[in-house]
Amino acid sequence: MAILATGLTLEQFLSGYAGEFTGFLLAVLIHTLLLFHVFAVSPAFFIWLERKVSGRIQDRLGPTRVGGKFGWLQSVADGIKLIQKEDLAPAAADQWLFRLAPYLALVASFTVFMVLPFSRGWAAVIIESSVFLALAIISLEVLGIILAGWSSGSKWALFGSMREAAQMVSYEIPLALCALIPVMAVGSLNFVTIAEVQSGFFLTNWLIFHDPFTFVAFFVYFTVAIASVKRAPFDLAEAESELVAGFHTEYSGMRWSYFFLAEYASMLSVSCVAVLLFLGGWWSGTGLEDLLAPVRNWGQNFPVQGFSAGNYALNLLGAHIFLFKASLLVTVQIWVRWTLPRLRIDQVMTTCLKYLIPISCALFLGASLWPLTLTTILGRPMLLGRPVGDRLYEASHYSSSPAATNVTRTPAAEEVVR
Repeated sequence: MAILATGLTLEQFLSGYAGEFTGFLLAVLIHTLLLFHVFAVSPAFFIWLERKVSGRIQDRLGPTRVGGKFGWLQSVADGIKLIQKEDLAPAAADQWLFRLAPYLALVASFTVFMVLPFSRGWAAVIIESSVFLALAIISLEVLGIILAGWSSGSKWALFGSMREAAQMVSYEIPLALCALIPVMAVGSLNFVTIAEVQSGFFLTNWLIFHDPFTFVAFFVYFTVAIASVKRAPFDLAEAESELVAGFHTEYSGMRWSYFFLAEYASMLSVSCVAVLLFLGGWWSGTGLEDLLAPVRNWGQNFPVQGFSAGNYALNLLGAHIFLFKASLLVTVQIWVRWTLPRLRIDQVMTTCLKYLIPISCALFLGASLWPLTLTTILGRPMLLGRPVGDRLYEASHYSSSPAATNVTRTPAAEEVVR
């Protein structure tokens, strides 16, 4: 039960002081509060960032008045304004489903952060199938969109939700295929294991540079991820130039804001998945962590028993690196939105069915044959760096270190040992 609800390190630490059950509840509460702050604060920052980036692209300044010269409090002002707006529901709407839909989209966007490790061992849920679980949760947001459009009693909202349903069901296929390529290269569905394998120099250890197929798979994944979070040029669910405001036409006030909170949080979550699968996770890629490795042993049992100040400091550095990479990808999504025109619905579906799915299948097949071909010709499965199997074996042994958090040896690592 504990492994499904919280990371064991924090739970064991608290259980030593407050008892097993109380420590478990406190660990769950702490993880929930931390993730809620990431979930709530990051959209506020990215909304401000989108206003500034779009302003610069259009030769404007963006927010400059609320909160100082750079408009830091613009998102806070928007939130206060939305709280004061009246919560309305159309007479023709299904009242219960209409009010439920925003919360369904919101919860789906929040839940995915539970399986994302932000640094070495810093995750609310660490399980061997975390990649699979994250992709499954990401796809649940579309249920809130469909319910919102269907229950609104408006043809414009219904058109938008049906577009989103068709788009999401189609784009889930290349999304999963591209995510499976680094999973197949490592031999694990565990985000922590995949990130640990990428420690070291970025050109030799990051999975985006593992082979030509993972390199292309990253860009296909990122394109599909933009479509999965309803961002332009794939924002056909809203399409304000065609459908008034799409699926959320009839929403106002805080319920309207929940959809946008879910959208910006989903932008961050798919970027975090990309960083974990392709871009080295919380590793800088410069070898800095190897130089600072002795720091992990500093401050053992300080300031309290079972706590390591040095290990905490390096994990905090890794979390900043991880969020910086993810924020860069979110910035690219914003950049794309204000650069490219919106596609028509037939063009969106054609892009997926005629191009992205065949390309993803070809990449998956190529990534499967690449190590076999190199092993046959060169006698080694990689052109540069150490084989992933060696790094996977080291990552599996991380579970025996004091800083470990539930990282167990995978079947692929056992095969390497044999």
